[in-house]
Amino acid sequence: MRFLAILTVRNEGAFLLEWLAHHRAVGFTDFLVFSNDCQDGTDAILDQLEHLGQLTHIRNDGPYGKGGIQFTAMKHADKHPLTKQADWILALDVDEFVNIKTGDGTLGDLLSALPEADAITLTWRLFGNADILRFEDAPVSELFRRCAPEVMHWPWRASMFKTLYRNNGTYRKIGVHRPRDTKDSKNLESFRWFDCTGRELGEAFKTRRLFSNYGRKNYDLAQLNHYPLGAMESYILKADRGRAVHADDMLGTDYWVERNFNTATDTSIDRYAQSRRDLEQQLLADHTLAGLRAKAVAWRHQRFRELMQQEPYRALFSRLLMTPPSRPINAVTAQTLTTFANLGRAAQKAASKAQSKPNTDD
Repeated sequence: MRFLAILTVRNEGAFLLEWLAHHRAVGFTDFLVFSNDCQDGTDAILDQLEHLGQLTHIRNDGPYGKGGIQFTAMKHADKHPLTKQADWILALDVDEFVNIKTGDGTLGDLLSALPEADAITLTWRLFGNADILRFEDAPVSELFRRCAPEVMHWPWRASMFKTLYRNNGTYRKIGVHRPRDTKDSKNLESFRWFDCTGRELGEAFKTRRLFSNYGRKNYDLAQLNHYPLGAMESYILKADRGRAVHADDMLGTDYWVERNFNTATDTSIDRYAQSRRDLEQQLLADHTLAGLRAKAVAWRHQRFRELMQQEPYRALFSRLLMTPPSRPINAVTAQTLTTFANLGRAAQKAASKAQSKPNTDD
């Protein structure tokens, strides 16, 4: 069976080998990786990995559609031969690690646990900064252990998911979080979605939902370990790099606060550690690849020093130093916030309706 992972990256050369080795251990057979405007040699690393037969690399240098860099990559992926050959597809980011808790932790074990599933929602488990200041050349999955609790009530972004789905033609387009553009309503009706607690999901998930229901457990069979912050130094580089979807929006403390949860500890990803280390060492035995990766690590240190000479990045770094870890919101307060959000949406809908109503006073 062919499992395809699709990835878009820029300036992530220091993290690529860990991510690739981990997902090979999980059971992915094919990797389609898009890069754009790399300054740290990520594109050269990907070229070498392609030369070694580890993945397929495509330079996504533009022009970009109105959806931005990542959506443009997905459009290219829609037409790629690897997509046509794949039995199952999952679009990922380099800070997302699939973590399967059933069986031996492979994709095959997850499918065995959910034999009727055509789509499986892998909900984010947010891993916070853990008060780590300096970028360290060490595995992300070993450095960051502190995370959000299993049950989160707010914000809704804490319960976003990525979708592992059967590539049987029901959906015609790959999306960042979920497949898009259904081809046949009859096929869609029989296409069954499940979450990672074994619950079958409703119709809204088949066409539009991007986040799991919060306020309940979502991680029994698997979770998506999400490391969106990293060390404070790395976050400055992430702000410099820009966002793959909202490229013009500089990251700030708002993004940080909504993701910096550290109240729980989760080490379940350690089941892959030995296999991942072995695969990494095999890759680093290639001297060309090892040299390129070392340059990417050195670039991160140098780029941080350069950015700290600029006021916007220096100010952001100082704000991170002053910002405490985020406090989870309880169920009662979350319900209050949800009520206000619903009131706001109702008011916007009413205002929009009033504006579209023809004026009969003349």
